[in-house]
Amino acid sequence: MVSRPHGGRLVNRVVSKKRAKALAEEARELPKIEVGPSLAADVANIAHGVYSPLEGFLTQDDYLSVLEHMRLYSDIPWTIPIVLDVGRDEINSVKEGDDVAITHNGEPIAVMRVEQVFGWDKKRHAEAVYRTTDPNHPGVAQTYKMKELLIGGPIDLIKDIPEPFEEVRLWPVETRVLFRELGWKRIAGFQTRNVPHRGHEYVQKAALTFMDGLFINPLVGWKKPGDFKDEVIVAAYKALISHYYPKGSVVFSVLRMRMRYAGPREAIHHAIVRKNFGCTHFIVGRDHAGVGNYYGPYDAWEIFREFPDLGIEPLFIREAFYCRKCGGYVNAKICPHGPEDRVRISGTKLREMLRKGERPPEIFMRPEVAEVIIAHGDPFIH
Repeated sequence: MVSRPHGGRLVNRVVSKKRAKALAEEARELPKIEVGPSLAADVANIAHGVYSPLEGFLTQDDYLSVLEHMRLYSDIPWTIPIVLDVGRDEINSVKEGDDVAITHNGEPIAVMRVEQVFGWDKKRHAEAVYRTTDPNHPGVAQTYKMKELLIGGPIDLIKDIPEPFEEVRLWPVETRVLFRELGWKRIAGFQTRNVPHRGHEYVQKAALTFMDGLFINPLVGWKKPGDFKDEVIVAAYKALISHYYPKGSVVFSVLRMRMRYAGPREAIHHAIVRKNFGCTHFIVGRDHAGVGNYYGPYDAWEIFREFPDLGIEPLFIREAFYCRKCGGYVNAKICPHGPEDRVRISGTKLREMLRKGERPPEIFMRPEVAEVIIAHGDPFIH
């Protein structure tokens, strides 16, 4: 059956239309904290239960517990601190217990009850979350740019920010109903920030073989330069699903949430989020949420042993390659042949070909997928 939400209850901090109108009026008189697109997405993800059991941004006890123990203060597993950073000048008139308006592009999107304002150590944060303080790590670099204080407390959502991919955006309350209507009891979630190549397809279909359905849930939002643009990922997956998956076997939905490149910790976070969408299982990739050489290729597999109470089952599916002798995509557990017969997909080589407008060989990428990527001209973030 569809998984129970993390913490036992799907959080809903979205106020009614009538209440939203009143809150929007109130917000105009409140101190304002302006947030960018990534934090605005976090506000929406809290309100719509994507981050259940969080009701708002972390207060100090929860924050420190997540850093040190990878659990909320209540002992519920949680690995990525969801925090709101502010400058002293933004909150110089704000006391604990006050309400503040969270604004995006000058418009109020939520009201927050301030439970705590506290200082934090950015290096300690980076070391705990990313296992490094190297500013060349994109997550660490983002951390060092943040403001000097953190502010925690519950939020009430007034309105969602516009979503360019609204036609393929589902919230947990919707996916849970949809999975039940489809009769799915065993659902595998798939996290991605890339366009799909044949290796991804192999992993997804390996899971789908013994699942009722597959939930493909790519991240849209902030990613590092060199990653694929959101619109390219969405178009590529639409092409793959329409040509190569049985009808009714896949639910596709975008998730607006920035990549943190936190490796093992982020793998747990990605699993928790998909649990909230209703997934019972979660596909954990090789070097999941990794970047550069900061994490070992299977560190993300190991960390799941520390969370027997996670409430979602990890699926460890080995990296796929094409074997000339086997005549198809396989992995090291099922292929007896040597490296001379194995053709591995090079992400770097794929990117180079797509950057030049060249179609990769069909054993690397489906032609329909390659065509939509190339049609975008420049498919990469700069």
